[in-house]
Amino acid sequence: MSDSLSPETVRVFVGCDPNDCDLEQMLVLEHSLRRHASLPVDIRWMQLSSNPDSPWYSDPARRAGWRTERWATPFSGFRWAIPAVCGYQGRAIYMDTDTIVLDDIAGLWRAPIDDGAIVLARRDKSFSRFCVSLWDCAAARAHLPAATQLRADPDAHGNCMKYFQRHPQLIGAIDPAYNNIDGEHQPIENIKILHYSDMGTQFSHAHAMPRLRAEGREHWFDGKLLPHPRRDLADLFERTYAEALAAGRKLDDYRNPTPFGAFAKKSERGHRGNRVTRPGLLARVGRFFGS
Repeated sequence: MSDSLSPETVRVFVGCDPNDCDLEQMLVLEHSLRRHASLPVDIRWMQLSSNPDSPWYSDPARRAGWRTERWATPFSGFRWAIPAVCGYQGRAIYMDTDTIVLDDIAGLWRAPIDDGAIVLARRDKSFSRFCVSLWDCAAARAHLPAATQLRADPDAHGNCMKYFQRHPQLIGAIDPAYNNIDGEHQPIENIKILHYSDMGTQFSHAHAMPRLRAEGREHWFDGKLLPHPRRDLADLFERTYAEALAAGRKLDDYRNPTPFGAFAKKSERGHRGNRVTRPGLLARVGRFFGS
């Protein structure tokens, strides 16, 4: 990370696939983020790399670099290394690539981090979501494993999640509107960052899957594809995608010059989504009674 960045430049790290599966998501995220931003933005795409000099280096054949075999996505564990990549200085925002930004990112960038906390994340009862988060990189140093340890341990991602579950005082509560999961029965105007989180219902699949088939490639998600229950959110994605293309952005702008190739990860054939996209009986009953 460049030390020449102004403190008012918003540093955004985005986890994404290294084999061009997420091009549509990357295009929509960047366009929506920059469209609303009142501050300069520096986006860093976090992708597995075969370059030993990259902070995201991995060599599955030699079991060197990042060990991904227990991850749900091609980037699950990268978020914990962001403070180290920033030299443990300043602030940094993390986002999954399956997000649409609907508000000025300056609001999140300038959000206060309470004394004793090292990160802002969404806290849902006993579970915290780090898929959109704001790091105090200096404060995080005392609590996160070294980058070399994170890379070498296939359980590092799960262990970091457990560590923060045991130490909730380290997590400041983010405004849930900055990490709205699949709509959550909220109108679009109440959402600041939409995280279309269910990997089986992601709006981008309508474009990415046929594109990859035409290219003789496969998407990293191997689960069942389903329609998203919110037609208005699907339309929002399509509008944002069309606006990005009309503004001159191209999918080829987001292609990895050196695709990574095969990597190990957990299968998502049994992916169950979430209560918003795939509500069970209790959720349906609750909505019926207005809860």
